[in-house]
Amino acid sequence: MTTIATRRPALSLTTPIFLQRLEGLAAMGFGIVAYAFLDQSWLVFALLFLSPDLFMLGYLRSIRTGAALYNLGHSYAAPALLALGGLFAGEIFYGLAAIWVAHIGFDRMLGYGLKLDGGFDQTHLGPIGKAKAR
Repeated sequence: MTTIATRRPALSLTTPIFLQRLEGLAAMGFGIVAYAFLDQSWLVFALLFLSPDLFMLGYLRSIRTGAALYNLGHSYAAPALLALGGLFAGEIFYGLAAIWVAHIGFDRMLGYGLKLDGGFDQTHLGPIGKAKAR
């Protein structure tokens, strides 16, 4: 019986993981630039930048609830809907959406993807943390 050694593929400019992280960097940059053009308070930006991570509190109930809530808060659909609300409610909604997009992009750039039901360390971008080392 022969065994095939599995190797981790080298990170190159064309691997899906690298491209997804690059997309995250682009989204973060877009959110920051959009916020700058809106000329809103950078203190508000700093205070709210990590607020989407409050969606992790769902993990206190269960892995499934945590993954569902985290994914709702870390999908680009949510800030897109918030930005649409800006058409009716004013520019503050655009600023909040830009902060949210910047946060999601930052997470994706670092490799934190949408969560799977297997646990917080299982993402659509692959395992993170201790699960990655396994």
